[in-house]
Amino acid sequence: MRHAPAIGDYITRDEVAALSAKSDARAAATVLFQAGLAVAAFTVAILWPNPLTILAAIIVLGGRIQAFGIITHDCAHGAFFRTPKLNVFVGKWVSGAIAHVPLDLYRRYHLDHHKFAGTPDDPDKWMVKSYPVTRASLKRKLIRDITGQTGFRDLVGEVKRFKWAETGPSVLFHALLFAALLIAGAPWAYLMWWAARIFVYPLTMRLRQISEHGVAKDRDAMDARINTGTTIPRWWEALLLSPCNVNYHLEHHIFAGMPPYRLAKLHALLKERGYYRDHDCIAYGFGDVLRRATRAA
Repeated sequence: MRHAPAIGDYITRDEVAALSAKSDARAAATVLFQAGLAVAAFTVAILWPNPLTILAAIIVLGGRIQAFGIITHDCAHGAFFRTPKLNVFVGKWVSGAIAHVPLDLYRRYHLDHHKFAGTPDDPDKWMVKSYPVTRASLKRKLIRDITGQTGFRDLVGEVKRFKWAETGPSVLFHALLFAALLIAGAPWAYLMWWAARIFVYPLTMRLRQISEHGVAKDRDAMDARINTGTTIPRWWEALLLSPCNVNYHLEHHIFAGMPPYRLAKLHALLKERGYYRDHDCIAYGFGDVLRRATRAA
């Protein structure tokens, strides 16, 4: 079994400490930016309702559900806000509520992914164990996502597993969202959120999962450069598919407690010092991700 090199050969403890510094202001700005994008999507569709603005709003909202799920992930690691109570509050009552991700349940599950990454006990391995797949297989998966089959299946599963202690924050979010749209005179716009949740979000999730571990050379290796991938997205891919710097997944696995808003700097530093040299672990755009995720029939 191959083991990871000593990361200390590429970065000093002082540099790690500096990059691990958390900022309540930067975390709050991230939350407000993502919320602002969601509000803007609703506003444009409501003020100028037509098929194009409504479709664009649904796509943008799907990306925001993804973004708030990622923020919940960072709060679960305690890696977002400097203040621990803010990580818990925002992760549970704001981002977790919006993304339908119960913070406590997710934290218990996800930390095992980090603990067992590169081993057969990784609880996330089932998501990407079949990759690379044939083009026909990938096409079928993507069609299931964009036609709502995946989204409806996941929604039914959430309903069956409903527990007020876990899902209560999401119920409150939806009540507030519907009330706000009702006051705005556009209760119909509430359906856009569910369209995004059912028809867009599953696609963004699948592509992100593929980019993180589906294109890895060896998911059983102990070296993060071999069992995990990083993607350098185009601006619109970062907006819709990998917001909040989640594309720097390899770097996140090296330093799981490092704030997401510092991962780009970490990536640049490690690249400059040759950490990725001789390792094909970086994809450039999601087109590259999909090429890596497919094989000949």
